[in-house]
Amino acid sequence: MAINYPNGKKFSPPKDQPVQKKKKDVSFSNRGKTLEDELNETNSFYLQRGLAVIHKKPVPVQIVRVEYPSRSAAVIREAYFQAPSTTDYNGLWQGRYIDFEAKETEIRTSFPLKNIHEHQVHHMADIIRHGGLAFLIIRFSSLDRYFVLPFETLETYWNRMIAGGRKSMTLAEVEEASIEVKPGAFPRIDYLSVLHQLMT
Repeated sequence: MAINYPNGKKFSPPKDQPVQKKKKDVSFSNRGKTLEDELNETNSFYLQRGLAVIHKKPVPVQIVRVEYPSRSAAVIREAYFQAPSTTDYNGLWQGRYIDFEAKETEIRTSFPLKNIHEHQVHHMADIIRHGGLAFLIIRFSSLDRYFVLPFETLETYWNRMIAGGRKSMTLAEVEEASIEVKPGAFPRIDYLSVLHQLMT
């Protein structure tokens, strides 16, 4: 299936370099699951127990061409991203609107700010302005560490980058400015347990 960007440009991998398959972390601690998988399971846990209603936002895609090789099957051959997506998750918790982005990095010593897009920063700033709670959940996959980073802190380091400063947050900066969430079993990433600290 060909997915094109809003400007119509098609993605094609470089022909001179072989495409390398990304190795999944299949350690016992997370059994190869991505941060998105873990958050989806966590959010299902919250919903089933009446703790919060939080869902992953669908990516806005416009389907252009579909083929029907048989009556019971349809194959999407061409689609376009309609607009840049905002953040990954949103919902309600204790009467408060929450909105957050989930990012993971294999880098052990820093979190690259290029993983965040400018329109996402503006979106989260709007959420805060209207009384919502916006934050980032960062997973350092090689360390199996999870952090909840308040938007206000992200904005500080984002502005530092825009002013010509460092283009990443060091692990020490993340540790100092975030709340670490220890992975568990049920739920896997209990980020709701630390949200009260973001509101103080």
